[in-house]
Order: sequence, then structure tokens, then C-alpha cells
Amino acid sequence: MKHEYEQLRQKAIEVLQGNWTGSFTRPGSILYHHQWSWDSAFIAMGYIHYDQDRAEQELRTLFEGQWSNGMLPHMIFNPQANNYQESLQFWEVERYPYAPRDRQTSGLIQLPIHATAILHMYHHAQNTTQARAFLAEMFSHLKAWHTYLYQERDAQGEGLVYIQHPWESLDNSPVWDSILQRMHLQVNEIPAYQRVDTQLVNAEDRPTKMEYDRYAYLVKLFAARDYNEEQIRRDCPFLVQDVLFNALLCQSNKDLAEIASILNEDPTPFLHWAELTAQAINQKMWDDEHGIYLDFDLVENKQIDAYSVAGFVPLFAGIPDQARAQRMYTYLNSDSFSPLGGEAYAIPSYDRNTSEFSPNRYWRGPVWINMNWLLSHGLRRYGYHEYAQRLRQTIIDLPQRHGFFEYYNPFNGEGHGTDQFSWTASLLLDVLHNE
Repeated sequence: MKHEYEQLRQKAIEVLQGNWTGSFTRPGSILYHHQWSWDSAFIAMGYIHYDQDRAEQELRTLFEGQWSNGMLPHMIFNPQANNYQESLQFWEVERYPYAPRDRQTSGLIQLPIHATAILHMYHHAQNTTQARAFLAEMFSHLKAWHTYLYQERDAQGEGLVYIQHPWESLDNSPVWDSILQRMHLQVNEIPAYQRVDTQLVNAEDRPTKMEYDRYAYLVKLFAARDYNEEQIRRDCPFLVQDVLFNALLCQSNKDLAEIASILNEDPTPFLHWAELTAQAINQKMWDDEHGIYLDFDLVENKQIDAYSVAGFVPLFAGIPDQARAQRMYTYLNSDSFSPLGGEAYAIPSYDRNTSEFSPNRYWRGPVWINMNWLLSHGLRRYGYHEYAQRLRQTIIDLPQRHGFFEYYNPFNGEGHGTDQFSWTASLLLDVLHNE
């Protein structure tokens, strides 16, 4: 690591230390007091560079909340949090027999990057004997998690897992607008809920009330059906085969296969899943007009014409061929997102030349460090080294100039959302490790 970054590295470590609870890391000190699934995966990838025990504890604690059917909840609730009881009443997961009795969780899932994180930890661990033991400890959990996804969320057996709530992917992305707008709710259909986010950070940075009403409605729809996947699939107005979810799942399958090989287990099932998912993404999600992959709305049986940074993440999993990768790079390296030599920070989370773009509002335009991390790896995989290095430098520059925020305005770099954000710090540590 370059000496000039030592002070920045220490600040990142201080962020993680400040958010450590003793068993897991809060995503942020102000807004997020529980444990979130994909946050913990990204966080562990930073810890491994200076504290192997804590990296392992982060994911061990997460998987203690795994349901007996393999489902990994998107939230594990912290009993010390002020809103603990309200969270339990909102989710009502005790209605489902597979939910754990010794951990309180949500009833949704989140993006499956866990096998990727655990393999990353293995390759960077100081104590290799301990690291291999951790692989062995986690293998059955990862296998159960992936099995759940293909058994319960791929009803058509085509290799594409669906999500049933915006919180299972990029919360308020414009990708979901058309679906949420066709959910015409009566006043008595909107459940009571309490928002903490808009009390603690700028409401202009967060999802709208219209969106949140529908988020809450969907949760209550699931609880009323006792979180039974078959009944939810029948009645849910939000069923989407999500590019980001499936691309990360594809790469996690490859990484789970490598973990299996290290442990002298059979990698074949995971390689089969990876190939099946990659083929389905290529066949069903490619948009040749723009050169990007699109989500698929199962309720309307059509692609969703919305252009998110998530549509480039198949690069991370090696899904497109070189010709498609070139098309994707051309779109990415344009005024729609952030061209090389341009003034905007890379990469805005949504096409800047659309009416839905908003530079400060959550997943509708701001730059996110985790997306830059994923795409820096994906672009390097296809030989786009200059742009990949630009993304890595942005991961350094934004926290250094503006602080460890949740997300950033792509034009001026101003931080938004909550400060002292954990995966911003952890992924910065990973990038600095290789500088």
C-alpha cells in the first residue's frame, strides 16, 4: 500500500471499529442498527486484511439467522436496538415454521454474494489453517442457501431466481417504478409503519412515501400468507427476475464450486447452476438496442425498460461474450453514465439521460462504492483496465475527499445517506490492500 494512504486506511478501520457491536458490524452508526445480509458480506471482505477473526465472526453471526429451509434473511435484528420490538411486530416471521426461534429476523432475502466473500477471505487470510476450517464450517450453510434459491425462487426451473420485494435488490431503483405504480392501494390496505430514515437523514435522499407504502404492503402480504413461497408466488404483484441478483448468484456458484474443490467436495452441482444461470441471463435479459442487461417482470411477462448500473454487473460474473462486453463498455463509457475524461464521478447508479435519474436519491442516480467495486473487477476481467482503475481510484477519492458516506452525488462527490458507512470503509480497505 502506498504510504500516502496510511492515514486514510486508519480512518476506514476506525469506521468499522465504531460500528462493531461485539458480534457483527452495523452498516452505519446513525441509521442502521441491525445486521444486513449483503452488507456483512462486503464488510467481511475488508476485515480480512487486518482482522481475520472478526471477518469470520461477521459472517458466522449472519448465518446464525439462517432459516431451516436454507433461506438467509436480509436482516438479523439486534436486541439492543431501540426499534427491536417494533421490527418484530412488523415482520411477524414467527408465523413461519422454518424461521429460527433463537434469532429474530426479517422475512426477505438479499443479494447472494456470500460465497464470493467467503472465498475472497480464504485467499487473503493470514492463517490458512483457520481459513480452511472456516470454509468447512460455512460450506453446508452456503449449499443450503443456494439450494433454497433454486428450489423456492426459480419456479420455472430456468436458472433465474426471482425477487418479490424491492428490498431484495436495489430498494428504490427506477427499475421498479412501473410495478409499484400499478399497485393501486386503498387507504385501508396500507399498513401502519414507522420510518426512522427520514427523521435521521435528508428525506430528499430516501425513498418516497408512495414507495414505502408499497414496501410495507408487500411485507404484510407475505406475513398474511405465513411466508409460504407458493402462496406468495400466486398472489404477489411484484415478481422480478433481477439481473443483479442473478449475476451475483452466478459468480457465487462458481466460487462455491471452488470452495467445494478445496474441501474435496463435489463442485459439479454448483458449476451446473452457474452455467444454467449464465445461459438464462444471456437468453432472456440482454437488450441489444442499448447494450445492457435488463430485469424481467414475471407478472407482465416482459423485460423492464429501465437502465440501471446493475445491468452491467454480468461483467463481474463473466457472463457476456467479448462482443457483448464491448457493447456494454460503450454504453457505460458514454454520457449516459460516466465517460473516461468526463467530469462526473463514476459510476452513477442510473442512466443520467433519463427523467428518472436523481443525483442524490438512493439508488436513482448516486455513486455507490460497492457497485464500483463489482464493476472494477468485471471490467478488468474483460481487459478494460483503464476504466477499472478509474473505478478503483474513485473508491479511494470519494471517502478521502468527502467522508465515508453511504452514497455520493456523481457531479460534485458530496456524500449522502448516512455517514460512517461500513461497506464504504471495508471496500476501500480491500482496494488499498492492492495499491
